[in-house]
Amino acid sequence: MRDREGSVIWGLLLLAAGLAAAAPVTYSEHIAPILFERCAECHHPGAAAPFALLTYEDARKHAAQIAAVTARRYMPPWPPSPGVGDFVGNRSLTDAQIAMLAQWARDGAPLGDASKAPRPPRYTAGWQSGEPDLILKIDQGFVLPASGPDVFRNFVAPVTIQQSRFVRGFELRPGNRRVVHHANVIVDRGRTLRVRDGQDGRPGFEGMDISVESGNGFDPDSHFLLYKTGTPDAPLPEDMAWRIDPGTDLIVNMHMQPTGKPEKVDAEIGLYFTDQPQRRQPMLLQLENDGAIDIPPGSAATSVTDHLTLPVDVDLLAVYPHAHYLGKRVEAWAEMPGGGETPLLRVEDWDINWQASYTFRSPVRLPAGTRVVMRIGYDNRAANPRNPNRPPKRVRSGNRSADEMGHFWLQVLPAAGESGAPDPRLRLQEALMRRRLEKYPGDFEATFNLGGALDALGQREESIRLLEAAVRIKPKAAVARNTLAGALIDAGRLNEAIEHLRMAVGAEPEHADSRLNLARTLLEAGDARGAATEYLVYLRMRPDDADARMQLAGLYADERDFAAAAMHFERAAKVRPDDADLQTNLGTALSLSGDLAGAAVAFESALQLNPGHDVARSNLEQVRARLKKP
Repeated sequence: MRDREGSVIWGLLLLAAGLAAAAPVTYSEHIAPILFERCAECHHPGAAAPFALLTYEDARKHAAQIAAVTARRYMPPWPPSPGVGDFVGNRSLTDAQIAMLAQWARDGAPLGDASKAPRPPRYTAGWQSGEPDLILKIDQGFVLPASGPDVFRNFVAPVTIQQSRFVRGFELRPGNRRVVHHANVIVDRGRTLRVRDGQDGRPGFEGMDISVESGNGFDPDSHFLLYKTGTPDAPLPEDMAWRIDPGTDLIVNMHMQPTGKPEKVDAEIGLYFTDQPQRRQPMLLQLENDGAIDIPPGSAATSVTDHLTLPVDVDLLAVYPHAHYLGKRVEAWAEMPGGGETPLLRVEDWDINWQASYTFRSPVRLPAGTRVVMRIGYDNRAANPRNPNRPPKRVRSGNRSADEMGHFWLQVLPAAGESGAPDPRLRLQEALMRRRLEKYPGDFEATFNLGGALDALGQREESIRLLEAAVRIKPKAAVARNTLAGALIDAGRLNEAIEHLRMAVGAEPEHADSRLNLARTLLEAGDARGAATEYLVYLRMRPDDADARMQLAGLYADERDFAAAAMHFERAAKVRPDDADLQTNLGTALSLSGDLAGAAVAFESALQLNPGHDVARSNLEQVRARLKKP
C-alpha cells in the first residue's frame, strides 16, 4: 500500500517538477516578437483588422482570442500548405509559436520584463513607400450599400503622363480599408473598357474578373498588380520595371464588403518610376478550364484540371490561384521532362477572402518540356460555410461572385534566347493559345491571339489563315481586323488591309488603333488626303500622340498649308518639349507661314536643346537676317 501511495506521490512530484522547470512565457520576451512579425501588418491603427496589437495592453485584452484563432490556424492567414513552395512573406506560425501563445493565455498573459520587449513596428498614415511620382485618384462618388452581398466593381483611372515611363513599384491606398477587401489593377493600354464606365447609372462597372483587349503589338501582362491588406507592395528589380504609355487606363477591380452603413468609396494609386528601361521581361501564363466547371448541388467531388507544356526554359517567379466561394482544394505541380514532379503550391482549404499571389524566395527553374498541371476542387454542399447558395444550387463558370472560376496564374521569366532570336514570350503565347484551342475549338480569343503570335514569329501564311478565321467568328471585332490588316500589310497586300481597316472603324468608330493604322496605310498607299482625314479623327481620341501629330503636320506641309502644319508641330512640341528636331520643324513651318518671330523662338529652343544642331542654326541665321530687313 505504501509502495503504491509512494509511487503516486513520486509521480505527482515529478509532474510538479516538470512544470516548475518550464520557462515562463512572457509578452516581452516571447509574444511581442511573434505579434510584431506576424500580426501587426494588419493589426495596427488605421489598418483593416478590428483591433491593434502593438502594445502589451492590446495583446493582453485579446490573449484568449489570439490563442483560439492561432490554434485553429485561422490566424494569421496563410493558406498554402507547409512544405509546398518556399514563399516570401510567409506569415504562418510554427507549432512551437502556437504552443507559446496558448501557454501565455493560460498563464494570465504575463508581461515579464518590459525592458526586454522589442520596439513595436512603426506605420505611417501616408504612402508606405514614400511619395509616388504619380498619383491617380479614384473619387467618382460610388457609394457602397449598407448591407447585401459582397460587391465587385471596376473603376477607370486614366494615366496622366505625356511620355512613356517605366514603373518600378506601385501602391494602392484603398481609402476605407474596412470596405475594400482586396483589389486587382489591370493595365488597359487601348482604353477599351472605359466605354462600360457608368452604363448602369453608377460610377464604374460590374464584374469580378475582367479582361482587356490587346492593342498594337505584342505586350503581354508581366506582373501581378494586387492590393491585399497585410501584404506590403515590394519594389520590383530595376531591370524588370513595366512600361506605361500615354493614353493608358488603369482599371481597379475592387472586392468590397458592406459594413452596416453606406460607405463612399475612394482610392488612390501611387506609381513609382525609374529611368532604367526593362531588360528582363516576365510574362503571366494562365492555366484554367472554366468551360469544364459544372458543379451539381451537394457535390464535394467536382474538380477541374488544366496543363501547359512549356516550349522554352523559364524561371518561375510567382503564382496566383483564383477560385470563388465553392473552391476547396487548390494544387499545382510541375512534371519535369526528365521524370519526377516538383510541387508548386497546395491549399487544402481555399478561402476567397484570403486569395493572394505568392512569390518564391528563389525562382524555380522549369526547363523546356516541363508540363505544369493545376487542379482545383469544389465543395457545393450545404456544409460548406462559404457556399453563397442556401440551399445549394448548380453552379457553372462566370465572372459573377455567384458563379465559379478555376484559374492558376504563373509569373515566369523566359530564359534569354540567342541574339536575333524571336522573343521567347511569343513561343509561350503560341503554346498557351494552342492549348486553349484544344479546350475550346473555334474560340475567338485563342484563334485571334495565336494568329497574332504567329505573325510576330514570321509564320505569315498560318497567321493570316487564323486571323481570317477570327474575323469570321467575330466580324465586328475591330481588334481582329486591325491585326489581320497588319499581317496583310507585311505580306504586301495593302488594298486588302485598307478594306479590313475601314470595316474595323466602321464597326467600332472609336477603335483608336484601327484608326491610326488606317491613316498610316492610306499614306503608304499614296492617299495623303485620306490619311490626313483619319489622323484628324484619331487625334480627337488621342490628342497627345506626338508621332501622329507630327505625321499630320508633315502632310499639311506637303500641301503647303504651313499654318496648319505649324499648329500641329506646336501641339506635338508641348508633348515633347525636349525634342530638338521637333522644334526645328516647328520653326520651319512658322517661317514658311510668315511668323518669323515665332520661328526664331523655335530655332533658339532647338539650339538650347542641341547646340550642335546645324539645320536649326542655319535657319535661325536666315530668319534673323530677314527680321533685320526694313
